[in-house]
Amino acid sequence: MANPVKTEPALPFHPLIAKWFQQRYGSPTEIQSLSWPQIMAGSHVLISAPTGSGKTLTAFLSALNALASGEVSTGGLRILYISPLKALNNDIRRNLITPLEELKSHFESAGETFPDVRVSVRSGDTPDDERRSMMRHPPEILITTPESLNILLTSSNGRRIFEGLNTVILDEIHSVAPTKRGVHLMTAVERLELLCPGFQRIALSATVRPMERVARFVGGYERLVSGSEVIYRPRPVEVLETSVRKEYALEVDFPVVEHGSRELETASKSEWPEDVLFGSIVQRLKEIIKSNRSTLIFTNSRRMAEKISMLINEGEDQILSYCHHGALSREIRSVVEQDLKEGRLPAVVATASLELGIDIGDLDQVVLIQSPGFLSTTLQRLGRAGHSVGAISRGLFLPLHGRDLLQSAILAGSVEAREIEEVQPIRGALDILSQIILSMLCSEEWNPDELLSFLRSSYSYHELPENQFRTVLEMLSGRFATSRIRE
Repeated sequence: MANPVKTEPALPFHPLIAKWFQQRYGSPTEIQSLSWPQIMAGSHVLISAPTGSGKTLTAFLSALNALASGEVSTGGLRILYISPLKALNNDIRRNLITPLEELKSHFESAGETFPDVRVSVRSGDTPDDERRSMMRHPPEILITTPESLNILLTSSNGRRIFEGLNTVILDEIHSVAPTKRGVHLMTAVERLELLCPGFQRIALSATVRPMERVARFVGGYERLVSGSEVIYRPRPVEVLETSVRKEYALEVDFPVVEHGSRELETASKSEWPEDVLFGSIVQRLKEIIKSNRSTLIFTNSRRMAEKISMLINEGEDQILSYCHHGALSREIRSVVEQDLKEGRLPAVVATASLELGIDIGDLDQVVLIQSPGFLSTTLQRLGRAGHSVGAISRGLFLPLHGRDLLQSAILAGSVEAREIEEVQPIRGALDILSQIILSMLCSEEWNPDELLSFLRSSYSYHELPENQFRTVLEMLSGRFATSRIRE
């Protein structure tokens, strides 16, 4: 008896979109197969998978399908994508434009019409004329940061563009969940709920623990009014996680100071000359760069990134590396990213500016100068190498001193043991609360009781005591302007 032919399950999309996907990508990844049925059913989801699993396309393709099939109309903002890093925004836009152009061509070849889907970026780098144009003619897809979203919500014109919102995509949610930026972000998402109730939340994350806690952070609470009583119900969020585990090949190397230089142990830090502090490390980096096609080197400060990059290029016939950090202009960052991606630049020395999912192509190796300090940061940085599904991430730790060596060894061991730090979102941050209240009162009037009721719909302020809320209001109204607060 012949063995039955194994067939792939049909993709839950418009036939032309499904055909385009199969021609372009072949079979969906595991996380895509898990996620699309839930997303198409309208569920709020938290998607967790290693770098290179196609999480971003997973989120966007369902929303594009709704536009293409006519389930969601064009002519206004329908998809809001929020990333924690402005450097990621233009990259996401570039990676969206190509599929949109291909889909449009695919539909036209079949004699069908693909809707005109405009994609815009709003961040601190966006020119004023583009911002004004966005307000007059909102795009179907807006890519922004938490800070720019909060700025938009402070004006009536800014709030108006969100009234037809259908989908909110929260990328790299693991990086903001345990921070005050995360508090500000998710409170802003709850403010969007006031403008357009019921939009779908799609959160994308690297491997994180516990997933259920992050899902509650993403979901917040629905407010149900029963007479004079307000009932809060946790908004359900489906947790979707791949069984694929990232493989690592790690090394910790403590470069030996060259003979004749003063030993690090016998010199105070202020006395270390550059040849002692960096000489052997830079030599090691040059060897690594020349043996690889592309290398990404992380440091913990802009100053260190610039110095290391300069020393790498000293005495070389050609440029081996450029530095990359948030203080550089958008144009410079973009050129560096493209040169690395297209193989024109062998290496980049970066801060956290390249830590998240900016597309810089396939990297051969990641080097960590100094311990990143946190396991989550270490995983994020190492995951930039071996970006494709099933690829091995090669990483090298280069500590600068003994304690750094100990931390690096512990982090490397934790990565290989699949240990993951618990994420603990911040709750009840009163400094952020004051900013949120001021933002909400810029152009709207709020009754204090209604304002407190709204704030409790967010995970971070769900248990906010009324006396603390009232104290913050009194502080903002000037009650303590002439008072000295006892610490």
